[in-house]
Amino acid sequence: MTADPAAPNDLWIFGYGSLMWNPGFDYEEKAAGKLIGAHRSLCVTSIHWRGTPEKPGLVLGLDQGGACVGLAFRVAPARAAATLAYLREREQVTTVYREAVRRVWLKDGSARVVPAVVFLVDRGHAQYAGALTREERLHLIRQGHGVGGPNGDYVAATLRHLDELGIRDPEMRWLMERL
Repeated sequence: MTADPAAPNDLWIFGYGSLMWNPGFDYEEKAAGKLIGAHRSLCVTSIHWRGTPEKPGLVLGLDQGGACVGLAFRVAPARAAATLAYLREREQVTTVYREAVRRVWLKDGSARVVPAVVFLVDRGHAQYAGALTREERLHLIRQGHGVGGPNGDYVAATLRHLDELGIRDPEMRWLMERL
């Protein structure tokens, strides 16, 4: 493990879903990274960004166990507080995620391991939907439309960016083929 040579006050953010293709904040560096101990999963009903309380959609969460490859973003210290405030407003609309700092192994050839802010799904939250069947997931994605637009667009954009990173996600591919 190699320590990160960047300034010790830099903020790292780990994106595994829409943050990969729509971070919404300025950053100094972006690199593929691997988080161990949580995996990407369509396990959160969305009642704001990609659905409504009457017709919820389904979005990604970092769920317990496994590993996840996504993108790590380095934010300069001068923008750290504003970036965290923005992310908390965006990701914590209904407090379905727990904010934490976890080690992320950068896959940029540097062998760096960085402490990154991650948003882990809260399995005790009413919006946690980790036990749905594929067909139930598909139904929620088809019906979901919220402030951020149609739920199917979210799945398509995320899958497109996973493909660009060379990340296979058979579950999302199965869903996308049926949307």
